[in-house]
Amino acid sequence: MTDKNELAQIGVVGLAVMGSNLARNFARNGNTVAVYNRSPEKTHALIEAHGEEGNFVPSETIEDFVASLERPRKAIIMVKAGKATDAVIDQLAEAMDDGDIIIDGGNALFTDTIRREKDVAARGKHFVGAGISGGEEGALNGPAIMPGGPKESWETLGPILESIAANVDGTPCVTHIGADGAGHFVKMVHNGIEYADMQVIGEAYQLLRYGAGMEPAEIAEVFREWNSGDLDSYLIEITAEVLAQKDPETGAPLVDIIVDAAGQKGTGRWTAINGLELGVPITGIAESVFARALSSSTAQRSAAQEGQLPAGTIKPLDVDKAEFIEDVRRALYAAKLIAYSQGFDEIKAGSDEFGWDVDPRDLATIWRGGCIIRAKFLDRIRAAYDNNADLPALILDPYFKGELEDLIDPWRRVVVAATQLGLPAPVFASSLSYYDSLRAERLPAALIQGQRDFFGAHTFKRTDKPGTFHIEWSGDRSLTQTD
Repeated sequence: MTDKNELAQIGVVGLAVMGSNLARNFARNGNTVAVYNRSPEKTHALIEAHGEEGNFVPSETIEDFVASLERPRKAIIMVKAGKATDAVIDQLAEAMDDGDIIIDGGNALFTDTIRREKDVAARGKHFVGAGISGGEEGALNGPAIMPGGPKESWETLGPILESIAANVDGTPCVTHIGADGAGHFVKMVHNGIEYADMQVIGEAYQLLRYGAGMEPAEIAEVFREWNSGDLDSYLIEITAEVLAQKDPETGAPLVDIIVDAAGQKGTGRWTAINGLELGVPITGIAESVFARALSSSTAQRSAAQEGQLPAGTIKPLDVDKAEFIEDVRRALYAAKLIAYSQGFDEIKAGSDEFGWDVDPRDLATIWRGGCIIRAKFLDRIRAAYDNNADLPALILDPYFKGELEDLIDPWRRVVVAATQLGLPAPVFASSLSYYDSLRAERLPAALIQGQRDFFGAHTFKRTDKPGTFHIEWSGDRSLTQTD
């Protein structure tokens, strides 16, 4: 139903699938929704197909769109990130009044959000970067929402965002994350965790398929069983569905028909880059980004296969099949825990760097529903931060340490098996190396510091007394204290 005389509580700009579904979600939950798209045909198509789902107020110009919103005006942008977003922000800021709120619901780089928030604030309006997770289905039926921006904007936006968010145990999966770019930063890292999670699930599939000799339909049943235990999560659930699917044209397993080159839109890459900039070792996340890049390096891969790169000695699996499947399950659980732990480390470092005061308990709460990385053990993660808000690392929580005692040996066996089988397992392996690095009494960094001092006089610290030191490598090799 449409009513041009009724003012809307919220507006949506950009009516591709995500924007259209979000507008429908608002309308289904009792909100009058103003809708606008640069191409009026998409606006008309939305109203024609879904106008009976609630109250929509369509417009064909930005000026009419803004006029159709009640004050303080609230408009969510769902357009392609980059210049298109900047153009719409400028149009809205020009047409809106002081105190109105512009929300960017796309996957924007958080530094762009920081810049935009300053620019919009200088024009007297509020700007909110809101991460929205859950894909097309979540946008329609209840996403997890991570809004940043001014606290006063949340006071206005909170109730309307809560009306459309996913809900777990009576708690809406949305909360104010922090100032300026905090919402988009957290969504970025959420997606980085998602990359690692998806990659290590793929590695588990690869081991079962080509290590244990199982067919996709059989592996699908294994994943369905796994989804009833510690691994209960959205990604495990849909993995079973994908593996069980037959290609409608050939009848072959769909996974065998899909080209093995994974795409990416940038958020995982941004997460890896930011981890490097902050000095946070998010090894599993970074390896998952590299794995996607390598999968898409089709020319190199073809050349390597044609050139028959030597494989060395490949040892077939020589263990009980049921035991191997259980080892893979436990190793998958361990690597997933590392991905979440590393992600929370990066969020803490970013929060400290930018002064956002992000509460990890909030994230563990709102990620339980709607979002792609929703998982049963997020309740345990929330409990871990309830017990100790200053955990040095998530896996140091007593519960997770206890879990890892049961997981570490199978994890090691799986990494060894992958190596012996010649199957790539970058996230399984790098996550295990990260774990062993954390627990190691000594690391080879001591040698690296010695090398750095040798060729660049970069100095080093000693284990037996304070201060900074240098060896006169090109001279008499005496020790000099530099401070």
